[in-house]
Amino acid sequence: MTPHMQNTTTYFGNSPVIRVLRMSLGATQRLWPALAIRSAYRLFGTPLPPRWLRRKPRWSPDWRIQEWPFERASLTVYERPAAPHGPVVLLVHGWAGHAGQLLALAEALSAKGLRPVIVEMPAHGRSAGTVSNLPQFARALDYVAARLQQQGHIVQAVVAHSLGANAAAYAASRGLPVRRLVLLAPPASPYEFTRLFAQVFGLSEDTRAAMQRRVESREGILMPQFEPAAVGPRIQVPTLVVHDEQDRINRFGDGVAYSRAIANARLHATQGLGHSKLMRDPRVISEITNFMD
Repeated sequence: MTPHMQNTTTYFGNSPVIRVLRMSLGATQRLWPALAIRSAYRLFGTPLPPRWLRRKPRWSPDWRIQEWPFERASLTVYERPAAPHGPVVLLVHGWAGHAGQLLALAEALSAKGLRPVIVEMPAHGRSAGTVSNLPQFARALDYVAARLQQQGHIVQAVVAHSLGANAAAYAASRGLPVRRLVLLAPPASPYEFTRLFAQVFGLSEDTRAAMQRRVESREGILMPQFEPAAVGPRIQVPTLVVHDEQDRINRFGDGVAYSRAIANARLHATQGLGHSKLMRDPRVISEITNFMD
């Protein structure tokens, strides 16, 4: 097992529940391959570890928390009615993430006179739903931006982490109405994630490939369409890519790939922050707020 593979296993959580799922899928592959594909598809769309294992962060009363119906689930939108009336900055978590991870950044943007709006995706945090995926993340961003524009807001930027960054780059390449884009630790290859998922849960290549085809056919999009080479040339707005050289979930090279594929991109490399700490690191937050000028 490669170091990256070991880290991905840790990311999913090498708990007794995960081990049971791995053994169950392995047995199902041998006895009932079609059921294994359906089960893998469902598990692939389930944020792990489950959100009920996480303690919900406490939010001060000055934050308004709204639930917006979306597809067969919902989005949770966090904003301050008394926030500055400047341009909106959308903040988006990654896979199995939550809004609380972006609170420090939201506070810094608010102090700069911007209006942070944190979006919690379906099946994450307080949002309804049990499954989600990358294409849905991208659709949700389009929907939220459109609703905010309809309310009279100017959407200045999107700041997104990990899978959320992958979705934001795709949405920006399709005309998401923003003036700035910040990608924090973005993954470059959804296909690679399916491969690592298959290894974690002991899936054969046949099962993995069938699961990928199921995702693509149901969502109406092919995974290579999310990769830097596909989205980068279509992104026309100034872009900041922040990636840690010791990121154990998404390789540093993934961030480099985005910075090279996007004409107006700048790479800010960090050291020792890993995959998630950069969302609350004061130096990274300062870099992001300065980028908004």
